[in-house]
Amino acid sequence: MEEPLRLEVVVASTRPGRFAPVVADWFLGALADRPEFEVGVLDLIDHPMPTELTETPQVAAFRERLGAADAFVVVTSEYNHGYPASLKAALDSAKHEWRAKPVGFVSYGGLSGGLRAVEQLRQVVAELHMVSVRESVSFAQAKRHFDPADGAAVDARERMLRQLAWWGTVLRGARASYPG
Repeated sequence: MEEPLRLEVVVASTRPGRFAPVVADWFLGALADRPEFEVGVLDLIDHPMPTELTETPQVAAFRERLGAADAFVVVTSEYNHGYPASLKAALDSAKHEWRAKPVGFVSYGGLSGGLRAVEQLRQVVAELHMVSVRESVSFAQAKRHFDPADGAAVDARERMLRQLAWWGTVLRGARASYPG
């Protein structure tokens, strides 16, 4: 068997009283029995990014971790029809480290379930030369109606993980031959 893909789960919300850990834990629970992934968690509450692109030791360590990853899943809320500023700062803190890597999205929020934030993120990650997998998971009104056994969410999560594994494997090989 090939070496597992390094999957970094990025937890985007840093607001006090955030719901992000509940959704992230639900997602991470599904990865325990997935030998194709070696999983890390990058909770942005623990990795605050500067508002200006500055090379601090913390940013350098963050970028090194991004560079070692083969794939990403972003767990994001939707604030005011968009994604959190903490996530924008994290995305802008690196460039080449994101390149040629797949990304999936698990979103939550009000009526839209975070889908407006995900649509904006798809534009941003395309500019970073990432591959956004088609499948995503969303939870509408998550704080009131979060159901970890929701069949549609579980099914979408499994399809997304299969897409991430395929793209992660293909792009790992492609990055090895990429001239720069």
